[in-house]
Amino acid sequence: MDKKCWICGREEYIPFKCRFCGKVFCSIHRLPEQHACAGLEYAREHGSGSRNAGNTVPEADDILKGMLKNTAKYAAKSAVNGFGSNIKYSMKSSPSMAIIYLCVFSFILQLVPGYFEALMLVPGLLFERPWTLITHMFLHVGFFHLFFNMLVLFFFGPELERRAGKSGFMRVFFIAGIVAALGYSLTSNAPVVGASGAILGVFAALAVIAPEMRVYVYFIPMKIWHALVLFALIDFLYIGSNDMVAHTAHLSGILVGLLMGFAIRKDNKKDAQNNPYYYYRR
Repeated sequence: MDKKCWICGREEYIPFKCRFCGKVFCSIHRLPEQHACAGLEYAREHGSGSRNAGNTVPEADDILKGMLKNTAKYAAKSAVNGFGSNIKYSMKSSPSMAIIYLCVFSFILQLVPGYFEALMLVPGLLFERPWTLITHMFLHVGFFHLFFNMLVLFFFGPELERRAGKSGFMRVFFIAGIVAALGYSLTSNAPVVGASGAILGVFAALAVIAPEMRVYVYFIPMKIWHALVLFALIDFLYIGSNDMVAHTAHLSGILVGLLMGFAIRKDNKKDAQNNPYYYYRR
């Protein structure tokens, strides 16, 4: 039996098989409510008189129909479950949440005259102001720029922490952010701010470590690595456009995330071989 979780791709020593949909899940996503089980929806809709009444697995066509019919609802459920899980996780000194708090606090401080200008990255002044390689990640242009960056970090940062450890997450975030800034500086002289390069590095590393993880892009379910390819393709196509987005920074962050993700996955496999209970201790 496949031991990889259908939701996140994590391999369990003793996996859990859902009695409703027949898919394999890890300890985190084992309950039907935690993986938005289509088989459970089928059982609820058809009642005890259905062919699923005896806890048998519904046919694949029925599961697929249920998933297509309730895609938006599943996305909402997954978001709510992930939100609650990450809120609980954040209480345990999550570096992802610490970065979110710092970005929000920094956004408030941008009201102070001169604060924004002193910390933003200006490629032509990089050697005179090297600290901006890091500080630019904590600045954002407007509420929605901050909101969407922090939203992505909120959902995927803790997931990477669980698989790579807190120190592993910090390395990916800051190395990807710094390389993203350097990559951008080679192609543009315009000032740049934002954490998107670092966050896409986190997203890319997670896509390598847990490629089967399911994500929703505009309520469309897909594997996380499919979403990563989509984002990278969009950035590549829009290089050189005047849309005020640092596409080369995004691509540089993705590249770093991929490389570090493969290194982390290799280390995780070694740890798993040495200790079969490794994934439980994560």
